[in-house]
Amino acid sequence: MQNFMVVLGLVLKAEPIGEYDRRVVLLTREKGKITVFARGARRQNNRFLATTTPFCFGEFKLFAGQNSYSLSEANITNYFEGVRSDFELAFYGMYFLEMADYYARENSDEKQLLKLLYQSLTALTHPTLERDFVKMIYEIKAIMINGEFPGVPEQRDDLSGADRAIRHLWDTPAQNVYSFRVSEAVQKELSERCEEIRKRVIDKEFKSLEMLNSLKPDSEEQ
Repeated sequence: MQNFMVVLGLVLKAEPIGEYDRRVVLLTREKGKITVFARGARRQNNRFLATTTPFCFGEFKLFAGQNSYSLSEANITNYFEGVRSDFELAFYGMYFLEMADYYARENSDEKQLLKLLYQSLTALTHPTLERDFVKMIYEIKAIMINGEFPGVPEQRDDLSGADRAIRHLWDTPAQNVYSFRVSEAVQKELSERCEEIRKRVIDKEFKSLEMLNSLKPDSEEQ
């Protein structure tokens, strides 16, 4: 009897294997981060050609082998075309994927990270949300989910605007993190604090972030 399972997930990255296959990394609700092999996915007109690329979200039916997973079926419900089709948004999105790949672990509970990633990719195309605001919120909440955000302030009446925002993010489920706004001054303070914390707790240079920053020649290197 073949050992099949269905997972809900999002493609973080895909790499060529052999002449026609792909190795796909999924962030899933059920298994955390897993690697899946898609046989023949790079052949023209193959049914997995479009469904095994970054940003694809949906259900994946997998055959669980002794040491690896193989893709059997894919039902994609969101390709995030609005992100993929915009040159700058695509770099924001790739950075979100790369950061999720950095944090996620196999066979770990990554439900909150998956919810955050999905909501953040959705928020990138929201007409009233600034892209850098979305990026900042994603970074802060991702670091919180991983248990590395230092100095979350206690709830008090005299908190600064930035501390109130941080406390709000700490208390808010990942799927609701974009339900509030801050002033320009608070956003600037939060962004500076987030950048400092990210550099302190993450020991990786994200290639997608470097590319994103290169699109903003008038801004300081982050």
